[in-house]
Amino acid sequence: MDNPLARKLEHFVRLSDADHLWLAAALGPTRTVAARTDIVEEGDDPTAVFVILDGWAGRYRQLADGRRQIVALLLPGDCCDPHVFLLDRRDHAITALTTVTLARIPGPAFLDLEARSPPLQEAFRRETLITAAVQREGSVSLGRRSAIERMAHLFCELHVRLATVGLAAGNTYPMPLTQVDLADVLGQTAVHTNRVLHDLRAENLITLERRRLTIHDPARLRELALFDPAYLHLTEHAVDR
Repeated sequence: MDNPLARKLEHFVRLSDADHLWLAAALGPTRTVAARTDIVEEGDDPTAVFVILDGWAGRYRQLADGRRQIVALLLPGDCCDPHVFLLDRRDHAITALTTVTLARIPGPAFLDLEARSPPLQEAFRRETLITAAVQREGSVSLGRRSAIERMAHLFCELHVRLATVGLAAGNTYPMPLTQVDLADVLGQTAVHTNRVLHDLRAENLITLERRRLTIHDPARLRELALFDPAYLHLTEHAVDR
């Protein structure tokens, strides 16, 4: 089985052929969600785990006056909350930022998958912990990093996450987010986001053209962002453990 979830989990633990087969069977049929359409809504009864196989989604909260904060970007290979089915209701919504292909694993099937395979259970536990770590780093960015540091950090993180699942070509990767999306991730206005993008371009740190972002000087961008990928807890050679 070759899909982004399997590629990502292989960075956590070594999966056997049987693990791959069980994972493929659990993913089952896929469906496509149009861009700008909610995948789940706040308050829904969470009976299943959704897995992003293609496209980008965003976990978000929206205030009563319409202001939106995207609290997490969900990329190919990401689970939309392992074990969310243990809760009574969703406390956030998830929207498709692009056209998204996803799989749905019902709660009982997910628990059966973990019971059948200790490596998969470990991998999904690590997925949950790393999701929390990414959330913590996002809180640090919103609370302490300057606007340009915040954007630089996001671009560094996305590069690592996309490279992990084979979706970066060197220092170039897809960047389908609009400036409004970026603003909602970074907690700033679209006008300010445009200015920060201009500053990063002026420093020759990035190019953003045709929905693809290229990092020209990764070391300098990481230094600017105070970026340390340790919080992503990726084990490059997990398959050799």
